[in-house]
Amino acid sequence: MSSFTVNPDLIYFIPPEKHSVEDITRILDEHKEIRFVSLVAVDLAGNDTDEKIPIADFHDHLTNYLNGQAVQTDGSSVVLPGIATLNDGKVDLIPDPNVVWYIDYNYSHTDTATGLPVGTLRIPSFLEHNGKSVCSRSVLKKSAEFFEDKIMDILNKHPEICSEFGFDISELDRINLIMATELEFWVNSPDEKISTEQLTISQELQEQYWKRTKGVVRTALEQVILLLGLYGFNPEMGHKEVGGVKAAISSTGDYHFIMEQLEVDWKYSDALQGADYELCARIFIKELFRLHGLDVSFDAKPLNGVAGSGEHTHVNAVAFLKNGKKINLFAPSDMKSDYLSRIGWGSLFGIMKHYDLINPFVSSSTDAFNRLQPGFEAPTHCVASLGMNVLTPSRNRSVLLGVVRSEENKAVTRFELRSPNPHTNTYLCLASIYQCMLDGITYVVDSGRDTNSLETEFTKPYGEEGTYLDTDRLYRCEEDIFESMTGEERDRLFGKPSATVYDSMNILAEHKNVTSILCAGDVFDRTILDSYARAMLERWEMELRERIIPENRSVIRSIVKKHSDDSEYDNRKWSEIVMLRDCIAKDSDASTSLFSKIKAAIAGKDLKKVSALQIEMNTKMNNLRTMYRDYCDNQI
Repeated sequence: MSSFTVNPDLIYFIPPEKHSVEDITRILDEHKEIRFVSLVAVDLAGNDTDEKIPIADFHDHLTNYLNGQAVQTDGSSVVLPGIATLNDGKVDLIPDPNVVWYIDYNYSHTDTATGLPVGTLRIPSFLEHNGKSVCSRSVLKKSAEFFEDKIMDILNKHPEICSEFGFDISELDRINLIMATELEFWVNSPDEKISTEQLTISQELQEQYWKRTKGVVRTALEQVILLLGLYGFNPEMGHKEVGGVKAAISSTGDYHFIMEQLEVDWKYSDALQGADYELCARIFIKELFRLHGLDVSFDAKPLNGVAGSGEHTHVNAVAFLKNGKKINLFAPSDMKSDYLSRIGWGSLFGIMKHYDLINPFVSSSTDAFNRLQPGFEAPTHCVASLGMNVLTPSRNRSVLLGVVRSEENKAVTRFELRSPNPHTNTYLCLASIYQCMLDGITYVVDSGRDTNSLETEFTKPYGEEGTYLDTDRLYRCEEDIFESMTGEERDRLFGKPSATVYDSMNILAEHKNVTSILCAGDVFDRTILDSYARAMLERWEMELRERIIPENRSVIRSIVKKHSDDSEYDNRKWSEIVMLRDCIAKDSDASTSLFSKIKAAIAGKDLKKVSALQIEMNTKMNNLRTMYRDYCDNQI
């Protein structure tokens, strides 16, 4: 089996300052192992394009590539419904010269001339259709530029805000949005099965969290961290997460029956660059573990009843001064008396008030909603934690958003959004966050309110009228919301969250603030939003019909009678199981099963009914699993 080794003869990335004809030509001449070029655009579903352009062709047209000349491709290969149509399907790939370009090596394919692995130069790019940008990268680029320009404009009109941070407006050079993600994922031996019960018990006993990695998992994780360092990610750590079981040792001393949850983190960067980092990290991680015979899953909830994988997303904004100094715009002037600056409070107000506009880009699949359930350290409701007091940072893992801060270091002040997962489209997620932040900041600046007044409104009790925030909402909670209140109380205090893809996408069609917030600055527009929602709904329908229902049917077919005596108790329990099983999956002359009702509603395009039936199916399937497990446990 091929394996990765650190090779000093390889080049791993080309920074923006080296994107000239002379530099690129020199680099490619020195590294003959780079045999292909791929223009990497990201469609509205978060898929990245990957074609193989021979390096000779790239050389011949290098000047055109660097000048932004488009490469035409077929729109059927990207998810742009309603935009790239059958009668108008051509889209253009336009290289982005302002971000890092990467060399992706195929460690299973050795270049015969150099003896090195064959490399592909991956160039982050934009998608255009009829001269209009239509991809996820372009939406984030527009959002970041719009935000940064608006904040510059605000600071120029209100120089007193600059004085709150200790600098004069004449010293200001630029504003940058900063982000980072925490990437969680599962690794497993693909040919070996581990029971959900084993995983659940291990999770409850906390047998894996932050424990020492061993064997092939240790090797692969160490190599991932080394590789991300070579690519300039500045990795911070890799560690075990809460899920997994202890691997077994074979007679040869190798580990098998591997099922572990891991996390890899790297340092923050600019918004667009950070989203590109995450896309590349998933590719590198999956490939390195594959070289060791392990499968990687970035699904939000790969196994029912076991911890899912999140991708906590950290955001803040920084002012760069002309002398090189950096000012965190979320941090207050006095960390001992205030939680946030006025810009920080405005950003928090905007995210929390308008999270229903962000959620469609965070949770856009059934898999994502399956993760956001009580009991698995995943957020279910829109509520934030600031910390028990201004000197005690937030440690609440039950909330949607935590304010991360340190009394000793203003630079760390940021927001941690805990709802995203590894398949969240980070480009669109960040863009929606920034649009909502800007709405809140604009309100705070126009209102002239001070930080004490803003804190009072954010911590107001349920039912008290707010100037910006809603009356019948509680926005801050420092308690464990799962331990201290019921589901009904959470729905009342924090608002009832979306439960299906339909619920989430319907907001984009009906919410009154879509145009004023998401479409401000032409960041999103109705065409992009409609195309995105259509793509997510079509995927939801197909997954329900072709994957979720068949998987549930397989579970039901595995539910068989275990007892053979005349136990009245077992007979009664089995009869209840059969009734529920038939209700879900079996049609008769007198009744139609849930599965058939869902398929009929999908065929009839009654998506509201599909949504309600999916919720009913999920509830009944969970009840069926519990009933059957209790029934089996009673067998001797």
